[in-house]
Amino acid sequence: MGLYLGLISGTSMDAIDAALVDFDTAPLTVLAASATGFDPDLKQRVAALLEHPDRVALDDVGQIDVEVARAFAAAAIDLLHSSGIDATRVAAIGSHGQTLRHRVDLPIPFTWQIGDPNTIAELTGLTVVGDLRRRDVAAGGQGAPLVPAFHDHVFRSAEEERVIVNVGGISNITLLLHGKPVLGFDTGPGNRLLDAWIARHRQTEFDLDGAWAATGRCDQRLLSELLREPYLEIAPPKSTGRELFNMEWLDRKLTGYGGKPQDVQATLLEYTATTIADAVRRHAPNAALYVCGGGAHNAALLRALARLSAPSHVATTAALGLDPDYVEAIAFAWFAYRTLAGLASNVPTVTGASGPRILGGIYRTSEFH
Repeated sequence: MGLYLGLISGTSMDAIDAALVDFDTAPLTVLAASATGFDPDLKQRVAALLEHPDRVALDDVGQIDVEVARAFAAAAIDLLHSSGIDATRVAAIGSHGQTLRHRVDLPIPFTWQIGDPNTIAELTGLTVVGDLRRRDVAAGGQGAPLVPAFHDHVFRSAEEERVIVNVGGISNITLLLHGKPVLGFDTGPGNRLLDAWIARHRQTEFDLDGAWAATGRCDQRLLSELLREPYLEIAPPKSTGRELFNMEWLDRKLTGYGGKPQDVQATLLEYTATTIADAVRRHAPNAALYVCGGGAHNAALLRALARLSAPSHVATTAALGLDPDYVEAIAFAWFAYRTLAGLASNVPTVTGASGPRILGGIYRTSEFH
């Protein structure tokens, strides 16, 4: 079958995550994994596209699309070099790319990921499976979250009902309940608001272990205002992104607020934990929670989630045998494997698509045999 390499940069844009996976073993074997930081200038220019869509120049989008692809290709090549594994053993790369816009709420819904798969194929010399979300949207689905299909494959248990909580820039949950099909949806913000708020006030990219949030106190009135966000009451299937949960949204909620910046940080941390815990309580009150994504490293967030979810067990996916940092990268390697095998990878009960679909386009290596 060969090996598969997964690549993804999430909403937080903290790194390009890469994982090299062998699916011939049971369970799967992760042979190597890495997190490659974005070039600061490229990250800033991508952020400008995301934060100021009304000022976007088409030439900028076109060039950044290729630059992101070059960065993804470099991450893949570096992982292969550092692992000592010959590229000829890799059947394909599964590349999620970087989400530029996710607007399935519009009359004509769309999702848009950049990081040109043609460029990745050309630079790596490997077959690439990319553009993995848009077929689901074309079939009437949300196009997100996609990873619950993989969670169901690797984490479902006959002994324990489980919720897999992915805390990236946006948080999403996967419900793995006895006798029921897999369900999943975006619950609301994850790290995105926390990162943006501390960047504004402390000139750092993230709040390590929630240390700054711990110096403040949760403002219950502000928390109540944040919890009035209508998205939280929409029934799944649903998905969201930084198009909704961004600094403009937060600034509107803070109109007239006179508290300390660290109190806002503490409140945002509680907000993230509360929106996750509330969603789990509604749909899987007896399940154990396993956290992955960047939020798995925020000790204060995990404590808040455990407090709000008690008596449910809360741990990270490390307890289930997969590094929480690389679950999504592994998943996109799995999507590439599924696509080349001619197998559907979307879950209509999660996304709302009209049926199962084989996801993505296949960008073949230039070497024909």
